Order: sequence, then C-alpha cells, then structure tokens
Amino acid sequence: MVRTAGTSMAAGPTLAVVAREAGVSVPTASKVVNGREDVAPETRRRVTEALDRLGYVRRPRFDATKPPRLVDLVVHSLESSRSGAVLHGVEEAAHDAGLDVVVSAALSRTRAGRPQRGWLDKMTVRGSAGVLFHLAELTESQFAFLEQHRIPFVMIDPVIEPPSGVVSVGAANWQGGVTATEHLLALGHERVAVIAGPRRKLCSSARVAGYRSALASAGLPPRAEYVRGGGFDEATAHRRMRELLALPEPPTAVFACSDRMALGVYQAVKEQGLRIPYDVSVVGFDDLPESRWAAPALTTVRQPLAEMAATALRLLVRMMDGEHPEGTRTELSTRLVERSSTAPPPSPGH
Repeated sequence: MVRTAGTSMAAGPTLAVVAREAGVSVPTASKVVNGREDVAPETRRRVTEALDRLGYVRRPRFDATKPPRLVDLVVHSLESSRSGAVLHGVEEAAHDAGLDVVVSAALSRTRAGRPQRGWLDKMTVRGSAGVLFHLAELTESQFAFLEQHRIPFVMIDPVIEPPSGVVSVGAANWQGGVTATEHLLALGHERVAVIAGPRRKLCSSARVAGYRSALASAGLPPRAEYVRGGGFDEATAHRRMRELLALPEPPTAVFACSDRMALGVYQAVKEQGLRIPYDVSVVGFDDLPESRWAAPALTTVRQPLAEMAATALRLLVRMMDGEHPEGTRTELSTRLVERSSTAPPPSPGH
C-alpha cells in the first residue's frame, strides 16, 4: 500500500460535536453520515458543511470475513467523451478482475469552494476496497482520510501534482506536444502558435513545454504572442484564436491542447472567412470521437484514455492485494493521428 505524504490526522471530532455545530440531533447527523435519504435538504447542507469544517471522518464498514469486491471511480464529470473512454477502460479491466465499480461525479462544491464529501461518505458506508480518481482534485483532508483508513487509490491523469508517493497513471504529454509541433514544422510551417489550458494543470504545462522544445530543436525562437492560454473549452479557444488571427502576422498553424479547444479554433477560422487547412492548419490533442466528426477531420495526438484507466485499475488491484508498485508514475505513450486539418502553409501572397 502506497501512503500519501503528510502526517495522519489525530482523532477527529465525535458525531455529537458535529451535531451540535450543525444545530441538529445526533440521530439526524448520523442519517447524513450514513447516506440516508430521509433528511431535509437544508438540514443535510448544514450537517455536511459542519462535517467539512470539523474534519469528521467515519471508519469504513469493511467485512473482515469476506474480501471486498467493490471499488469506486470518482470522476470530475460524466458529461464528456473523456469520461466515457475512462469508464470503458475501467469497466473492461474490472470485469477481468471480477470487481464491481461504483461511479461518482465530484462536481458539487461547498460554499467555501471545496469538493463536497458526498462520494467519500458513501464510499465508507459501502466499504469499497479501493478508489480510482479521474481529473478530480482532492483536499489535504481527503488525502489524509484515505491514508488514515489505509484505502488504496490511484489517480488517472491527475490535474495537479499529487503528493509524494501517490500512484498515478497518465499520458506522455510532453512528447505529445513535441509530436504535434514537429508535424506542423515538417509541413513547412514556421509561424506556429499554441492555445493551452490552465497553467496549473499538469497536462497543459507539459504539452506547452513539448511545443517549446520542438521549436527550439528546429532553431525557431518562441514568439510570446503565439502562446495563448485559458481553459480546456471551446469558448476560450475561440476567443484566443480570434486574438491570434488579429495579429499583424498571424500564425499559419495552431496546436490546440485539446480536441474541444480545436473545435473552438475551427469556429474562429470559419468566422474570418478562412479555410482549414488551406489557410490555417490545426492539430488537437486527445483523439476523442469529435475529432473524427469535425469538418475537416481533425489531425490530433491520441491520448490512450481507456488504456490509462485499465492500467490504473490493474495497479489498484495489486495494491488491494498488498503489493507495492515499483514506481508512483506510469506514463502511456501518445501518437499522432493524421487526418485532414493539416497541410503545408499557404504560398506567399495567398
């Protein structure tokens, strides 16, 4: 079992203290902790916020006489094709391992901006044997809870750098950024821009670093005005592409750090009366189904999401059996998928 960084929490507050803090009875607080439905929404909110403030933890109900065969998958959202690919990979690997999987979405947050405890409370009631996290940000108290109760867990494509010792599975994002940029350079483009996600996100910073490295290897100094950032969404990428096209010397090629962002780039290019790839070449990252449906079909860097998820599940099973993984970070390779959105740059005077 790999333990997270930091010290274990001291004995936390009792349920009576939580009930007093929330202004409810102990039985009512107990209903919230145990996931009962017969609690008014406002009462549940007060108790949940008190649990967060006080750092109350509940010991999982593990049955020592029967090996648990249930694991949790906590995802940021269930509404994206990325999550669909992750679910597919976990489902297949879990079937092979004879495990059942419970999926939770960790989108809701408290008024203080912290993830709510819902999935954590329900997981402890179920007595899950381990947890997979996909693109979910955990608080220090949540890491400490998992450590205190010796619940093995693996992070799939972590958003930020996890604590030392935490096992994670991701993609070779830096190499993917290199590959995308080298493809555009090989076509003859010299004015290559990048539209990145948030700087704090590991995958985004690694992809931009790969972009810069490829330019440096080609002897092309990076141009500050060609590096634009924001969020991993179409609307932000659309705005950033409009900014790039308004430059005195706009880029002839763009590396968008996700397929969704590439679709925002497509929209901005079309609005300016330009054509992909004849006026502007575009490369994405992920190889989601949307990349094949785009017009023209999107050249992109394939991120093996389903394989990443399956690898994470297999690592988790080993940890549940008491094994120690040889390393804490596993990276799966990426590869370029060439389609119709890239071509040599337009000739001078075009």
